[in-house]
Amino acid sequence: MNATLTLVSDQDKALEYLAAARKHYTQAEIAKRLNVSVRTIRRWEIRENSPMPYAAHALQMLLPLPEPEQAARSFDFIDLFAGIGGIRQAFEEVGGRCVFTSEWDSYAQKTYAENFRDGHSIAGDITQVDVASIPDHDVLLAGFPCQPFSIAGVSKKNALGRAHGFACETQGTLFFDVARIIDAKRPRAFLLENVKNLVSHDKGRTFDVIRRTLTNELGYHIYYRVIDGAHFTPQHRERILIVGFREPVAFDFDALPLRPKGQIKLKEILHRADGSEPVLAWDEGRFFDHQNQRVPDKYTLTDKLWQYLQNYAEKHRAKGNGFGFGLVTPDNIARTLSARYHKDGSEILVYQGEGKNPRRLTPRECARLMGFPDTFRIPVSDTRAYRQFGNSVVVDVMAHVAKLMQPLLETDTLEPELPLRYATA
Repeated sequence: MNATLTLVSDQDKALEYLAAARKHYTQAEIAKRLNVSVRTIRRWEIRENSPMPYAAHALQMLLPLPEPEQAARSFDFIDLFAGIGGIRQAFEEVGGRCVFTSEWDSYAQKTYAENFRDGHSIAGDITQVDVASIPDHDVLLAGFPCQPFSIAGVSKKNALGRAHGFACETQGTLFFDVARIIDAKRPRAFLLENVKNLVSHDKGRTFDVIRRTLTNELGYHIYYRVIDGAHFTPQHRERILIVGFREPVAFDFDALPLRPKGQIKLKEILHRADGSEPVLAWDEGRFFDHQNQRVPDKYTLTDKLWQYLQNYAEKHRAKGNGFGFGLVTPDNIARTLSARYHKDGSEILVYQGEGKNPRRLTPRECARLMGFPDTFRIPVSDTRAYRQFGNSVVVDVMAHVAKLMQPLLETDTLEPELPLRYATA
């Protein structure tokens, strides 16, 4: 009896969502997105037939995303080098409101705008943004690219008595733009994300410039830690996180609840061929064939590419190198997903049984691997999607750091300290 009531409820919801969707889409558009015929949609509307149980969720996802709840927001943040919004998603979940976004790549902008509909435009090249146009904010978020700093150039300028401090040491790098915004806006806190090798880059000189800029020049209290995404997703992905607070606070990375690595397996993110794979209306059957319960053949490697990868791996094995493809099963965890994944998928190839070539992950599986929910829309080509997810952050890592920072963003702390270079004699 309970099952019958649930089914009736789902059908009622489906009809409600269908009526709402018809205000935005034609019958043909809805039919295409649900992978059914126009005749089926028409029969649902005139109550000749009842919608399938999954239709309620699929139809609901066709509806426009609601505007964020402004009243519930407890702090404002800006999203720099935003990519497709992985860090933003984490900070919105703990009550933050995004008031400014910067991302230079037009394809990433498209994905970002499709998933975050808040009304403000996305600024392009951050080097061309006037800091006066950036709204005041409590938190600055930035997954900035790592670039080398010219130590020799710094020494020469110092000898000539020219620019000093971070304006000299970081000029010409994208970190300079992070520093100039922090300098002008004095946010309460920031979170910076980068590759693990930032710490050792240029024999540690690059990180030393960043550390000294944030502490000595800008006067912030910083904390940093390399965290592996394997604590939260079935993927090794080590990234350095730098957290800074304007005032002294009791922040401690050791308070992060890091479960042992490897507990989450790839089967958690792979498409399921047992009938339980969710129907996502916005994917329109791109990544999974629900009728035949299988991943489309286009993701299986061709004989030529598979043979090339095997020969390449064998050549390097003979030389004693470890280079080669990464073949995985549902019970494994994967290597790091990279932006080059679209080329051959070699770092993560899914085993499909003896006698069948392995396949790439689909973009939807890549989204799951990075911690994005299935409600996250992928409006770009597969090639662009692979690049975007390969460049993204693990959302779950950011979410845990956001939860650690959030209480310190809402509690009154000590009076703001003037940075050293502002202090009066």
